[in-house]
Amino acid sequence: MNESELRDKKKQLRKAVTARLKAMPEAARAAASARITEQVLAMPEYRRAERIFLFVSMPTEPDTLPIIRQALRDGKRVYVPKCVSKTEMIAVSIADMTDLRPGAYGILEPQDCTKTAEPDELDLILVPCVSAWTDGRRLGHGAGYYDRFLKGNAEKTICLCFSEAMEPDIPTDENDVRMHRVISDAEPGRSA
Repeated sequence: MNESELRDKKKQLRKAVTARLKAMPEAARAAASARITEQVLAMPEYRRAERIFLFVSMPTEPDTLPIIRQALRDGKRVYVPKCVSKTEMIAVSIADMTDLRPGAYGILEPQDCTKTAEPDELDLILVPCVSAWTDGRRLGHGAGYYDRFLKGNAEKTICLCFSEAMEPDIPTDENDVRMHRVISDAEPGRSA
């Protein structure tokens, strides 16, 4: 598959999955997010982590605000993304939820960017997706922010994905960082 075909296939998959996610009833989305939150908070990787990077969710993604709040209550140093250009994002420390304001793409972002961390300084990195599969392949939103940010740090990554968005045929290339693990709201033991 050439680069143009790969880009088209990714675009088509994003469109199809996003339509499914937008059609998810709000109650189903909330229940699925709660199951994902429960799994994340029970992970040994979460319990051991002192510095956690979490994305601030958009409406079609698992709700990460409960995880962020719990991590802050647990005394963990919490970092969230801040887009600083069309190609780069940084990890910025927040002390509480009031540090977040709408930013790029309408996503909540930190305003004070004085306390940052490099990816290799983080213990756990929770990553969003449009779609993913159990083998760690991930389809992002298409801007490449996470793939650039995560280069060389994939062993710390956990992608959070609604089971409704799981797809076994995720197209990837050499720039796509494979996730160490994918967590979905699927029943334990059931493949997504």
